[in-house]
Amino acid sequence: MQNSKKKNPKGLVPCGAGINYTIWQAHEERLEKLKEECPHVRIGGKPSSDSPRSVEHKSRDAWGCLWHFPGMDLDGQVIEHPLDSWDKFESWQPPSVEEAVQNIKKKARESQEGKVHSAGMEHGFLFLRLTYLRGFQNFMIDVAEENPRIYKLRDIVTNYWYEIVKASLDCGATHVGGGDDLGMQDRLPVSPEAWRKLLKPGFSRIFGLARERNVPLSLHTDGYIVDIIPDLIEIGVTSLNPQDLVNGLDNLERLAKGKVHIALDIDRQNITVFGTVEEIDIHIKNCIRILGSPEGGLSLGWGVYPGTPIENIEATVRAMEKYHDMWAN
Repeated sequence: MQNSKKKNPKGLVPCGAGINYTIWQAHEERLEKLKEECPHVRIGGKPSSDSPRSVEHKSRDAWGCLWHFPGMDLDGQVIEHPLDSWDKFESWQPPSVEEAVQNIKKKARESQEGKVHSAGMEHGFLFLRLTYLRGFQNFMIDVAEENPRIYKLRDIVTNYWYEIVKASLDCGATHVGGGDDLGMQDRLPVSPEAWRKLLKPGFSRIFGLARERNVPLSLHTDGYIVDIIPDLIEIGVTSLNPQDLVNGLDNLERLAKGKVHIALDIDRQNITVFGTVEEIDIHIKNCIRILGSPEGGLSLGWGVYPGTPIENIEATVRAMEKYHDMWAN
């Protein structure tokens, strides 16, 4: 939007849309035009059909989990859990943390600056990793029974990422970031009390490295996390990437606004897929009106997947362009 008043850069709301490459293939001309019309919205995800995830395949990760990827650049799911029985625990081998640390040091040595810039953790680095290793049902039984082996496994996974983050910070990293989907559609998968007993200590130990060195820490987490937002802020999260409708804008305003940077994950299940242009415009405006401020602390990110009408994609991006400077006047 153009405005004759002087802008306050702190009030701008950075906005972005990551569009699945299959949508680009179907609507490239309209999306290129949209990029021209909305220069303040970062639009990414142009065709990348050579990506490993563009085709259906299976692969095993470093932890021994077998994944099935459906193609179209979509995420996969674990179809073989290496610790589906505790009988396998003693013979199971986690990935070598020593090798991972050496790779970080090598990367730092080979960079022009002689350092790494960020301490990154994979998506699903702690909570989801436990479910990948054990299987979701087994994990839930472990939590209910307070099985001591799930705590031992938690410590193995925690120690791995602790050493990765520590090595990255030692090599000059100035940011820590990772993703772990901690919520379901309308609740946590375990009670808040169980989360604090089993999972919070692991997150706190890893995140404590960022607190000690006073570097920013960002956490992506899908699902309902209202019950533990104060815990996440307490243990060091400085930028939180929560979903909007699942958690409620009012809850995010009450619990997170002004306390952390909110990197809001825009709805991809309801309004932006099935809503009208007017409903989309109102929702984007409300996100910025309720969670933004002249001081900043808000950004919007939107993942766009097959099934989202091109008209709704255009409406959402145009609304982001329209309201991104609401607070910068």
